Amino acid sequence: MTLASPIAVIGGIPIFALQALAAVAALLAALTALALIALWRAAAARRSEREAAEERQQAIEERFAALAQSSAELNGRVGAMAEWLGSRQTDLARVVSDRLDSVGARLGAGLESQAQTTGESLGRLNERLAVIDAAQSRLTEMTREVVSLKDILANKQARGAFGQGRMEAIVRDGLPAGGYDFQFTLSNRARPDCVIRLPGDPRPLAVDAKFPLEGFSAYRAARDDEARRSAHARVRADVGKHVKDIAERYLVPGETQDVALMFVPSEAIYSDLVEHFDELVQKAHRARVVIVSPTLMMMAISVAQAILRDARMRDEAHEIQAEVGKLLNDVRLVAERAGKLETHFRQAQEDLAGVGAASARIARRAERIEAMDFADGDRPGAPDLMSLARQAE
Repeated sequence: MTLASPIAVIGGIPIFALQALAAVAALLAALTALALIALWRAAAARRSEREAAEERQQAIEERFAALAQSSAELNGRVGAMAEWLGSRQTDLARVVSDRLDSVGARLGAGLESQAQTTGESLGRLNERLAVIDAAQSRLTEMTREVVSLKDILANKQARGAFGQGRMEAIVRDGLPAGGYDFQFTLSNRARPDCVIRLPGDPRPLAVDAKFPLEGFSAYRAARDDEARRSAHARVRADVGKHVKDIAERYLVPGETQDVALMFVPSEAIYSDLVEHFDELVQKAHRARVVIVSPTLMMMAISVAQAILRDARMRDEAHEIQAEVGKLLNDVRLVAERAGKLETHFRQAQEDLAGVGAASARIARRAERIEAMDFADGDRPGAPDLMSLARQAE
C-alpha cells in the first residue's frame, strides 16, 4: 500500500493515507492548541487566585492592624476607666462611711427607743403573764370546751355564734370603743353582725360573720368523684346565695360603704375556698363582697386602726395649732403691753428729769436771794427775806 492508494471509502469518497495523516496532524495540532489554551487559562486562573489571595492577605493584615489599633485604644480607655473607677471607689467608700455613720447614729437612737418600748412591753407582758398564771387553773375546762368544739360547729346556730364571737374578739382587740358597733340596724332594717366606723366618712363598713359550713363539710368528707361534684355544687350554691344576701341587705347606697366583708372563721376553710372555688371569690368581688379569713380580718382591722390613729393625730395637730395660735396672740399682747409700759417708764423718766431741773433752778434762785444784802431789813415792820427764803425751802 502506498501513500497514493486509498485506504477507505466514506460516502463514495475515497480516503487516502496522506489525507489521513494530514487529518491526524491537524487533529493533533488542534488538541495541542486546546491544551495550550487550557494551560493558559489555568495559569490565568491561578494568577487571579494568587492576586485575590494577596488582596485577601492584605485586607487581613489591614484588619489586624485596625484591630491592634482598636486594642490599643481599648487598653487606653480601660486604663482611664480603671483610674476613674478607683477615684469613684474612693468617693463611694467615703459616702458609704458617712452613710454608715448616720445609719449607726439613727440605729442607736432607734435601738434606744426600741429598748424603752421593749421595757414597756415587758412590763405589760409581765402583767399579761400574771393574768395567764391566774387563768392556768382554767386550762382543763378549756380543753373540754375544745373537745366539744366539733359538736358546736355541727349546730348551725352555735356555729354562727362561734364565728361572731371570734369576729367580735378581733374587732374589740384592734379598735377603740367608738370605732365599731355590733348588731347595728340599717335603714332597711337589716342588722349586720358588725359595722366598722371610719374617720371622715359617716358610712359604716358592714361585716357578716355567718358562713355556710355544711357544703364544705360534705366536700371534705367526699370519697368519690360523684360525691365530690355534688358537694362542690352545694358549696357554690350556698356561698353564692350568702354573697347575694350580703350584697342585697348590707350594701345600701349612700348609707354604707361600697364593699362589705364576709368573715370566714377558719383559715383552712378560707384556703380551700381560694384554692378550689376561685370562681366564688371572683363572683363575690364582682358583687363588692370581700371574703376575709381571721388573718385578713386582723389586717383589715390594723388598717382601720392606722386610719383612726392618723385621724386622731390630725385632730390633735389641729388642737396644737389652735393652742399655738392662742400662744402667739398672748405673746403679741405681752409685746403690746411691754411697749406701753416702756412708754410709761419713758414719760416717768422725763417727769423725773423735769423735777430735777426745777429743783436745781429753785436752788440756784434761793442762793441768789440768800446772797442779796438788805441793809434796811432792821426797820420795824420790814419783812425778813432770809427767813422767808428759809421757810420757803
